[in-house]
Amino acid sequence: MSAQGSPLRRLVVLRHAKSDWPDGVPDHERPLAPRGRRDAPAAGRALAEAGCVPDLALCSTAVRARQTWDLARAQWDTPPPVRFEPRLYAADVPELLEVVGETPAGVGTLLLVAHNPGLEELVLDLAGDALDDALDEVRLKFPTSAIAVLAWHGTAWDTLTPGTALLTSMIVPRGKKGG
Repeated sequence: MSAQGSPLRRLVVLRHAKSDWPDGVPDHERPLAPRGRRDAPAAGRALAEAGCVPDLALCSTAVRARQTWDLARAQWDTPPPVRFEPRLYAADVPELLEVVGETPAGVGTLLLVAHNPGLEELVLDLAGDALDDALDEVRLKFPTSAIAVLAWHGTAWDTLTPGTALLTSMIVPRGKKGG
């Protein structure tokens, strides 16, 4: 607990892994590309190594986001519950904050698996400060499989507002070809 008596919470933002562009497939139904199928498990391992396995995951219903979630969670001994949320597909910052704000108060670490440009804009809006050069990295590029970890003190998720979080890390895990 902080001096204010509010618990430390973490919002872990994961952009879906690299997707494919098959002819005639609607955007929502696009699957992961081979690189995405390599990178998504690497994202799961990176989250475990960083001690950021969430208490709850919120995932876009798009195929590429669901596949990213499935491959990432397979790297954890005990995957958390997931809620597949249609509002996360093509969401802007207000929509993302609305979904995050509905998170139960007992959740300390929340994982959001969704899409750009909304996720990048969310991270930039929420981060009032950052450790190292993490904010500059997000401003430069928030590529597929990128992970941003935001920490803040709050009693409820609906109190998370722009400028109130600390961006503690920005990671871009990549899987190895042939491995």
